[in-house]
Amino acid sequence: MNPEKTVRPDTRDDNATGSVAKTVDSPEEAPDSPSRRAFIGTTMLAAGAAALVGPAAVSIQEFLQRQMHELSKPEVKEVIARLEKQYTAKYGKKVYVGDEPAIPGVLFAYALDLSRCVGCRRCVYACVKENNQSREPQVQWIRVLQMDKEAGVDLTHATPYYDPPEVPEKGHFYMPTQCQQCKNPPCVKVCPVKATWKEPDGIIVIDYNWCIGCRYCMAACPYGARHFNWGEPNLPPDQMNPETHYLGNRPRPRGVMEKCTFCIQRTRKGRYPACVEICPTGSRKFGNLLDPKSEIRYIIENKRVFIFKEELNTQPKFFYFYGV
Repeated sequence: MNPEKTVRPDTRDDNATGSVAKTVDSPEEAPDSPSRRAFIGTTMLAAGAAALVGPAAVSIQEFLQRQMHELSKPEVKEVIARLEKQYTAKYGKKVYVGDEPAIPGVLFAYALDLSRCVGCRRCVYACVKENNQSREPQVQWIRVLQMDKEAGVDLTHATPYYDPPEVPEKGHFYMPTQCQQCKNPPCVKVCPVKATWKEPDGIIVIDYNWCIGCRYCMAACPYGARHFNWGEPNLPPDQMNPETHYLGNRPRPRGVMEKCTFCIQRTRKGRYPACVEICPTGSRKFGNLLDPKSEIRYIIENKRVFIFKEELNTQPKFFYFYGV
């Protein structure tokens, strides 16, 4: 575009050091008018969305959506309806996207009995199924480490790639790891767009519509609990769990982070996480840390408990203990 053709005669700078006149014929044509700025801004954002995310990544509506915290109830309802329509069409089944808030007076915590875990990995695959994780490329929020009993909890002697004919393997014990839902989460501090935060019930969540995929949180997490979708997640329609939550197990696009949310779509309805229900040895415990009569409080107060990488002061709400 030739700039000379866009400059009105009455707005030219008549001398090199003088000021440019601001005379215009009507408010509608004013360069600084809010309507003009809004139109230009929206157009530029739309063009940026198309250029940055590609035609198949996200819609313009999703790209321009404000943070979940800033949306009014009608706007949230509109976003949820759009997602439900989108997922229902994609997977060929009715999909529910919830936005249930944190339950007042509840602070979720988790405990895992290392003396009972046999390393069967049933928790891993129950989590994959419940939380709509990609099958190919494969994404798993839970990783089970095999360790030497003589070495104890020593990451230099740990491996997630064990594959014996039977478990537990003699001379070893097993330590599942996942998001520790820290009270002092380093992942939240480094996010440049505030796409991840801590909820009142202690769950660290991610707004996939706001995540820009910079992976700062992935680098900051000392537990290796955050996972990045390098490719388009492969979720077969017949394996898709239609009971989802906006901040939890709804399908994720390519290029965003994801992690364990304590099965937010279940726990905020009074149910246990899928990994707790599937565990054949009862190694996994879950409950309200603020309830003095809860099982989780009893464990913390009466069992030998340790915190993974306690020296980092992340203050996890995921505790390991020895029950026997």
